[in-house]
Amino acid sequence: MSTTDAPDHGMDPTPAADWLTAHRGEVEATLGGLLGAAEQLNAWGRHLAAVLGGGGRLLAAGNGGSAAEAQHLTAELVGRFVAERRPLSAIALHAETSSTTAIGNDYGAAEVFARQVQAHGRPGDVLLLLSTSGRSENVVRAAQAGRRAGLRVWALTGPGVSPLGEASDDVLRVGAPGASTSAVQEGHLVAVHALCAAVDAHLLGTTATAKIAETPAPATAVAAPAVTSEPLDLRTPADRRPRAAGARRPRPRVVVVGDAVLDRDLLGRSDRVAPDAPVPVVDLHGVDESPGGAGLTALLVAGLAQTTLVAPVADDDAGRRLRDALTGFAGADGGVEVLHLGHAGGTRTKTRVRVAGQSLVRLDEGGPGTPTDVDAAQLTAVLAQADVVLVSDYGAGTTRDPVVRAALTDVARRVPVVWDPHPRGGVPVPGCALVTPNLAEARAAASPAVAGASPDILAEHLASTWGVRGVVVTTGAQGAWLASPGTEAMFAPAAVVAGGDPCGAGDRFAASAAVSLASGRVPSEAVVAAVADASAWVAAGGASGWRAAQREAASLDDAAAAAGDGGIAAPRTAADVVARVRATGGTVVATGGCFDVLHAGHVATLEAARRLGDALVVLLNADSSVRRLKGPTRPVNDEVDRARVLAALDCVDAVVVFSEDDPRAALAELRPDVWAKGGDYGGAELPEAPLVRSWGGRVVLLPYLDGRSTTSILARGAVPAAAAD
Repeated sequence: MSTTDAPDHGMDPTPAADWLTAHRGEVEATLGGLLGAAEQLNAWGRHLAAVLGGGGRLLAAGNGGSAAEAQHLTAELVGRFVAERRPLSAIALHAETSSTTAIGNDYGAAEVFARQVQAHGRPGDVLLLLSTSGRSENVVRAAQAGRRAGLRVWALTGPGVSPLGEASDDVLRVGAPGASTSAVQEGHLVAVHALCAAVDAHLLGTTATAKIAETPAPATAVAAPAVTSEPLDLRTPADRRPRAAGARRPRPRVVVVGDAVLDRDLLGRSDRVAPDAPVPVVDLHGVDESPGGAGLTALLVAGLAQTTLVAPVADDDAGRRLRDALTGFAGADGGVEVLHLGHAGGTRTKTRVRVAGQSLVRLDEGGPGTPTDVDAAQLTAVLAQADVVLVSDYGAGTTRDPVVRAALTDVARRVPVVWDPHPRGGVPVPGCALVTPNLAEARAAASPAVAGASPDILAEHLASTWGVRGVVVTTGAQGAWLASPGTEAMFAPAAVVAGGDPCGAGDRFAASAAVSLASGRVPSEAVVAAVADASAWVAAGGASGWRAAQREAASLDDAAAAAGDGGIAAPRTAADVVARVRATGGTVVATGGCFDVLHAGHVATLEAARRLGDALVVLLNADSSVRRLKGPTRPVNDEVDRARVLAALDCVDAVVVFSEDDPRAALAELRPDVWAKGGDYGGAELPEAPLVRSWGGRVVLLPYLDGRSTTSILARGAVPAAAAD
């Protein structure tokens, strides 16, 4: 080749240089836009870290160059981005060549991603779809399939409004108006890396730094724009709060929106009927007052998460007591923050007359309680702080207010919303993560053709009808059924609970589910946890039992404070137990014995005795008493050890040690409602029975577990010892 044919690199710019020079401005504009979207990318990273860290999965897909970017993301997650961490579950759908070709052949190219989403996606998983135009039919259908299946769907598109963006839960539009396809794709790659940095930061608790820092800049390059020496801060406002070294990350924040009421329990005893009407006469001995409705829900959440309640609160004496009970709640640091909306009418108050743990009558007053003068900007600002929003609808009108509904509709696009509905309330807004009707509410909300169907069918029907990601129909003692649009339902069975009080169980269920989602659990995990928590709530006596436990905790705190700085409060006494149970109209059970070598027969008797009431006090023979009754070689274990072992049993609430030969003196002081004794007395009356009946108590005999006794156990142990001698 002659010298005249050789290219002259020093005279004319090359096409590559021309393109790079012209393209540089586009790239800089694209990166500037991504800096402005850093908070959105961080929110995505935070949510994705919670999903993947909790065993969830990311699905990603795109066409052409977007497919390469999607596969780049899944590779970084399954492998690593910068720091070492465990592999995370991420699947690039377009890389499944056998599936894509088979689906395309059988169902058409438009279904190649949607059908894989139906196969691999689970409620709570994340689906990320990349498309520079946002108009490819296969990614739009994948987004629609993802939302029907209960996945969180995100889109990375070009700068314009697109069908893919409209079909997704959230969209990040990359590039300035009129940006070229190449600039958008390059911006997508940078966004993918920023997302990986945010995921790693939230999983590992580190500050995100750019991966490009691993590679030194070229020695000869056009001068780059100045950058700060500080790394890009991708943390949420809550994460930016200063923490001491080694301190835990802040608790999640849950915003509860709904209708609060004031619950009042008038506690008393009744042993006669009125002479002027066939009604019981109740002698009151106490009043228990606490927040109810959405107020109770907020208190339940507050024990596990930072909590704000948004609710109408009346400007009257009852409203002020309601607000003070929330903000001063001792079960949470700082209580419950309250954004009080205007309230039509007086405070809604529900007053129950309760005797022996049962309600005789309920009196409702106040209301209607619909919100007034709702400040949209203030409401939006509060919702913007939430990791999860929990709607606790009690039918007073908060969920029908147009300003409230608009704010909830908007926030449901960004964070999980759990909606506990009410027949008189507004329908759940589209996009809710989880709606929690009970079976009666589900039947009332369903179309007539489906209203009589089984709970699993109802759950899927309502999820499709409401346009939400998941509906869980609770069925009381049976459990709960969770379904997403177009999916089979999952059944979460409840533990068997004998007796108990279901009042407030729906609030407990919704609160537990919301906190689980805020902590990063997927919906199925949240529902299983909520079923278990609701069952425990019923077994513990429902709302009344919870309030009694709060009073007891407060009294223990007072006792600890009374002990002085560094002092230790005295252990719970039988008198404390009796006072707590009697304050709620409950039943005190007592039993007694030596309990020298605790065995299965003892445990069976104690568990049976506990089922007779609301608390069990054990009257324990002292060492001197046991020696007189059993002989000089007994007891094997001293009274301190025996009392400690008994007190450790879940069925025992308190232990009293007495030194007499029989328990009559201890019984006279305790005065239980039921005296339970194990063993066969052959029809002979217990010596203490007349005393117990003198104050209206009952005597109940419980059978021994056959073949179990302390004497026989000690005899069996003595045989090998004698042989050894």
